[in-house]
Amino acid sequence: MSTPQSRRSLLGFSLHEGGRVAKRFTSPAMSAQRYVPLPRIVLAAGALLASMMLAGCMSVPLPDLPDRTPAVWNQPAPVQRGVAVDARQWWKVLADARLNALVEEAIAGNLDLQQATLRLQAVRLVSGTADARFRPEITASAKQVQDAAAVDTYFHAGVEAIWDLGLFGAAESARLSAQAANGNAEALRDAAQVAVIADVVRSYLDLSVAQAQADLLGKQQAVDARGEQLGLVRQRLHLDEPGELDRLRARQATTRAAIAQADENAGNAARALALLLGRDGPDPAWNAYRTPPQLSAFTLQQVPADLLRHRPQILLAEADVLQAAAEKGSARASMYPKLSLGGSILYAYNLTQNARSNSDSSPSIGPYIDIPLWDWGQRRARYQSDDKQLDAALLGYRKAVLQGVAEVEGALGSLARQDSSIQSLQVADDAARQQVARQARQVQLGLSSEFDGLESQRAALSAQADLIGAQGARVLAFASLYRAVGGAPLPVEPEGDAQ
Repeated sequence: MSTPQSRRSLLGFSLHEGGRVAKRFTSPAMSAQRYVPLPRIVLAAGALLASMMLAGCMSVPLPDLPDRTPAVWNQPAPVQRGVAVDARQWWKVLADARLNALVEEAIAGNLDLQQATLRLQAVRLVSGTADARFRPEITASAKQVQDAAAVDTYFHAGVEAIWDLGLFGAAESARLSAQAANGNAEALRDAAQVAVIADVVRSYLDLSVAQAQADLLGKQQAVDARGEQLGLVRQRLHLDEPGELDRLRARQATTRAAIAQADENAGNAARALALLLGRDGPDPAWNAYRTPPQLSAFTLQQVPADLLRHRPQILLAEADVLQAAAEKGSARASMYPKLSLGGSILYAYNLTQNARSNSDSSPSIGPYIDIPLWDWGQRRARYQSDDKQLDAALLGYRKAVLQGVAEVEGALGSLARQDSSIQSLQVADDAARQQVARQARQVQLGLSSEFDGLESQRAALSAQADLIGAQGARVLAFASLYRAVGGAPLPVEPEGDAQ
C-alpha cells in the first residue's frame, strides 16, 4: 500500500534566489501519477554527472610568493671572526650559566608561550576534520506522521546518505584553509617563543647592568663623601676656591639621584623577568646578578634567504596568503553547480489500521544538483573581492620579507657601531685607570694631595660605567639580531599531539 510520504526522486535540483531556495524541481520517476522512462533519466543524469566530474577536476591556484631577498647583507656582518652561532641556541654564546637556566625556565613556564601552544593544539584538532563535510554522511531517523486528511497515522523509519563531492576546488579549498589556520597558529607559537627568549635575555641584561652600575655609583658616592670631608678641611684652612664646597655637595646629590634611578631600573627589570618566567615576583637571589654577560667574537651563519624559513612574521604572512587563496578558491567553487550523491530508504507502517499489509518501503538514489542562478552575481562579486584580498595578502608577505631584512640590517649596524664605541671606551677606561695610578704615586711622593686625586677617581668610575653600558648595548644588539632572524629552539611537541 502506498504511503502519503512522497517518493525520493532520482534526480533533483534547486534554483537559488538571493541565497535561498526559490523552487525545488523533482523528477517524478517513481511517482504514481506521472512516469518518465527510467533509461532516459539515467542517461541524462549520467551525462550531466560525467560532464560535471570532468569540470570539477579544477584545482585551487596558488600564487607565487614575492620572496626576493638580497644575496648578502648590506651591513658588515661578523663573518669568520669567532665562534659559529647556532640560531636555535644563540644565547649560549654568552656563556652565562644563570642566563641559560632562566631561558630554560621561561620556555617551560612562560604564560604567553603556554597560551600559544594550547591554541596551536586546538587548531590542529579542528584542522584534522577540515574535509569531513566532503565525506559521505549517513543519518537514521524514526518518527510518527499523519496523512494530510488526518485519518491515518504512520510510523516512519529511514536511513539517508549524502556525499558532497566537493567539485570545482571546494574540497581542496577547505583543506588549504585548514592548512593555513595550522600554519598561522604555528607561526604565532614560534613568534611567542622567539620573543620570550629575547625578552629574557634583555631583562637579565638590564638587571645585571643596572646593578653593576649601581655598584659603581656607590663607589662614586664614597668618593664624593670623601671630597666633601676634604672640602670642609680646605675651607677651614682657607685653601678652597669660591663655591667649591657647594659644587661638591651638588655632585653628591646628583650621584644619589643616579643611584635611585639605577635601583629603579633594576627593580623594573627584575619584575619583567619574573613575569616572563611565570613567577609571582622577583627572586631575592637575583640581587647577586651584578656581572653583565659578555659577548665574544662570533660568526653570523644566516643569509637573507634564511629568513623565509625561520622568521615567524614571514611564516605568518605566508599563512595569510594561503588562507586568502583558500577563500578565493571557495568563492570560485560557489559560482559553479554543487553536485552531491544521495540515497535513502524509507519504511512506513500504518499504525491506525494496524495491519501487516499496511506497510511499505521506498528506496531512492541519485545525484543532487544545486545550481546558482539568481544570486550568481553576488557570488561573482565575492570571488572578485577575495581576489583583491589575495593581492593584498601577497603585498603583506612582501612587506614582511622587507621588514625582516631591515630589522636584521639594523641590528647588524648597531653591532658595528657598538663595536667601535666599545673600542673607544676601552681606550678611555685604560687611560683613566692609568691616571688614577699615576695620581696615587704622586700622593705617595708628596707631589699631590688626596683631594686633587678625587677627580681622576670619578673620571675612572664614569669611564667604567660607560664601558659597561656599551657592552650591554652590544649584547642587546646581538639579541635583537637573532630575534630578527627568528632564532629559537625547536618547540617540544606534546606527546600525542596531531601534526
